[in-house]
Amino acid sequence: MSLEQQIMDRMKDAMKAKDEPQLRSLRAIKAEIIKAKTEPGAGGVISPEKEIAMLQKMVKQRRDSLDIFRQQNRAELAQKEQEEITVIEQFLPAQLSPEELKEELRAIIAQTGASSPADMGKVMGVASKHFAGRADGKAISAAVKELLSN
Repeated sequence: MSLEQQIMDRMKDAMKAKDEPQLRSLRAIKAEIIKAKTEPGAGGVISPEKEIAMLQKMVKQRRDSLDIFRQQNRAELAQKEQEEITVIEQFLPAQLSPEELKEELRAIIAQTGASSPADMGKVMGVASKHFAGRADGKAISAAVKELLSN
């Protein structure tokens, strides 16, 4: 079932249950899907990779807002952002734990022959593609820095 169909089904359920946070989040995802489908050159279709990238971008935007709202002591707005993050993450692949991430990164470092922090670009290029949707870019970068500096 496509992401769009999943969203529509969940929206119906959220409307029936009068679950406002979930409905708000699902509507935001649906709006992004429509925007992506109507972009020039999209042809009305979104690839699964583009769907994952779109969802990750939405989570990142909400995390940035969440940090700002927490700094400004705006608890009610921070709670809304956290609720939306929780709903959006349900449609993303399971995230890797830090241990799993480092384990797989060690293999990538060995594969690329990287040995110092100067080789970080080589590793990040391969790692970003390898972990698409399964790990946050900041987490990948931090783990690569740690592994290459040891």
